[in-house]
Amino acid sequence: MFYLMPIIFVLGILAIALEDKIKINKAAVALFMAIVLWIILMFDAYAIFVERSSVIFQDFLARNPEMAGLPAHKQFVNFITDRSIVYHLGNVSETLFFVMCSMLIVDIVDKHGGFRAMTRYIRTSNKRRLLWYVSFSAFFFSALLDNLAAAIVIMAVLRKLVPDRTDRLKYACMVIIASNAGGSWSPIGDVTTILLWVGGNLSAAHQISHLFIPALVNLLVPLTIAHFWLFKKGARLRVMSEEERDDEYVPEIPNRSRRVIFVIGVLSLALVPVFQMLTNLPPFMGVLSGLVVLWFYTDLMYSKLHMHESQTLRISKLLPNVDLATIFFFLGILMSVGALETSGHLGLMSSFLDERVHQPYLISFMIGILSSCVDNVALVAATIGMYPLPEQVANLSAYEQFFMADGGFWTFLAYCAVTGGSVLIIGSATGVTVMGLEKIDFMYYTKRFSLLALIGYCCGAGVYMLLFA
Repeated sequence: MFYLMPIIFVLGILAIALEDKIKINKAAVALFMAIVLWIILMFDAYAIFVERSSVIFQDFLARNPEMAGLPAHKQFVNFITDRSIVYHLGNVSETLFFVMCSMLIVDIVDKHGGFRAMTRYIRTSNKRRLLWYVSFSAFFFSALLDNLAAAIVIMAVLRKLVPDRTDRLKYACMVIIASNAGGSWSPIGDVTTILLWVGGNLSAAHQISHLFIPALVNLLVPLTIAHFWLFKKGARLRVMSEEERDDEYVPEIPNRSRRVIFVIGVLSLALVPVFQMLTNLPPFMGVLSGLVVLWFYTDLMYSKLHMHESQTLRISKLLPNVDLATIFFFLGILMSVGALETSGHLGLMSSFLDERVHQPYLISFMIGILSSCVDNVALVAATIGMYPLPEQVANLSAYEQFFMADGGFWTFLAYCAVTGGSVLIIGSATGVTVMGLEKIDFMYYTKRFSLLALIGYCCGAGVYMLLFA
């Protein structure tokens, strides 16, 4: 049954990809996949953990000597539930709460007209020009906040500018590529870059100076192709949005209050890394803090305005707007990856790459390709565990120097793990979120944008190799 687990995972990914064909929601498939994988772990625990001499299980017993006297079944139950499920659920919950709070903050700012100012700066009826405005906004906004929050913000703006869904889907897909490209060169641009930064594998200055140009190429190549391919020269948007559309209560809210809501919302996302450094608490706590401040402010504001319609815009009324299907999808995918990590499959994959490939840059490149269908956070976390930083830098071999702090392996991995997720729409949290927000079909993205993303990924990687390899 050990070998059945990756097969189930691959079949689950295929079912998610063919959601429109099989008529089963991707969230249901992801949750079912996670449940089946954990059931296999529980029922075939002896073969997986004892007969295969699981390092993770042996480490668990060494850290908990009181378990040695318990029957094997009790050891397996404690290991799978306490060490594995609770551990992975804790990590997954951090991501889920971060996503939920980010989406809610953006929705609050949007409902109160906070994105109007940004909309004015990039408003144009020229389809090609708007494509460049939107892509570069996503690219730099991702570096300032993170690629997921940036994508959510840009999609909120796009809904104001491009109400026609046929046009908006094209922009949304380019937002995924641009956001992941922008997130790769910033230490706070993606969860994986945060892992590398906090873990001491990369410094902020080194990452920015080495990855900005490759990331920019990763954006410019597919953007240039899309410029000529997606829209005809001089093409205009079919419908221009009205400024007050979906904002009927905004005129009753003072401009000053709207600006304060916008500032609080943006700072709630932008200052998450600062909050984490000052408190050493997980990032989702910083987003929750911003949400609480926003909640206090809006409730006090409405109590003074005495608006009858304020009940519609209060945060307690906006909570149901959170896309629970997307949250459940995240839960299923990440817990499935957690099961594969617990069983040792991810470790075997990393070991195989290290033993058979033995080329640091090629390993990073392959991890980037794998991140298009396997969670990049799990891949990077497993890689960090596989290659611990050397305690001393003297007398290191040429191969070992790739794995020291700010080494070429970690730098290239930061680029590959983030941007490789653009190849498939399910390959990154950004892609999955935009997919949920706009109900983008998996095959729609695959047919039109996967090749563009792959070309950009390879071009950016080639530029990095030319500059620093």
